[in-house]
Amino acid sequence: MVGIPAGAFAMGSPATEKGRYATEGPQHAVSLKAFALGKYAVTSEQFLTFLKETGYQPSACNPTLDMGWHSPGRGRAFPPYEADLPRWPAVCLDWRDAQRYIGWLNDKVRLAHPATARAQGPYRLPTEAEWEYAARAGTTTARWWGDDIGIGHANCNGCGSKWDNRSLADVDAFAPNPFGLFGMLGNAWQWTEDCWHASYEDAPDDGSAWNEQDCSKHVIRGGSWHTLPIFVRSAARAGSESGDEDSDYSTLAGFRVARDLP
Repeated sequence: MVGIPAGAFAMGSPATEKGRYATEGPQHAVSLKAFALGKYAVTSEQFLTFLKETGYQPSACNPTLDMGWHSPGRGRAFPPYEADLPRWPAVCLDWRDAQRYIGWLNDKVRLAHPATARAQGPYRLPTEAEWEYAARAGTTTARWWGDDIGIGHANCNGCGSKWDNRSLADVDAFAPNPFGLFGMLGNAWQWTEDCWHASYEDAPDDGSAWNEQDCSKHVIRGGSWHTLPIFVRSAARAGSESGDEDSDYSTLAGFRVARDLP
């Protein structure tokens, strides 16, 4: 985990940002408390450990192609790289899968430290505001390294890396941002806690999650190895759900873990 300092930032993109979508506005001021965020996305190796210990069976992220994880003992584990590429981010996961992993992690904490156990947490998904604040790491450009996509900063369909539009890369394949976080942009979409809203009208300004009871889609951030550079920006956002007929985001989505700080 990396400690992220408290602060304020302008969430969303300005009207002048190249590639901007209307869903990234209106740009608004957000103030956040300090929190901690995973230095890397949860890896395939870590997710397989969860499957082995629990027997949890995620739903297929592409039922047509039978693309999905299979708990050990029920067949092969997908993706089939447990021994070869354990440092890839775990993908082909929906929002519920991320929550189940985090619940397992919290159960382990409670067993290890029963005297300080809490009803909820300490681990959770980051809120959308926390994610963007962490991805920007104090910058105001489209990406933490600048406005242009450049060459070799990330893995996407046009980022200038050897993995572009071919495969995932290791979670530490590229330099970290100024907060010390690896892979915030490109490689794999990342789930956040928030429900999907088509704009920031009436969005919270305190960094909290923007949720509702009948939420059908949740926000994913960061882009992937398959997406164009337009989606590999700090403000770029999309909404996804398991079995989404309009996109195949969930096959390319993973997550990283956040937690509150005292």
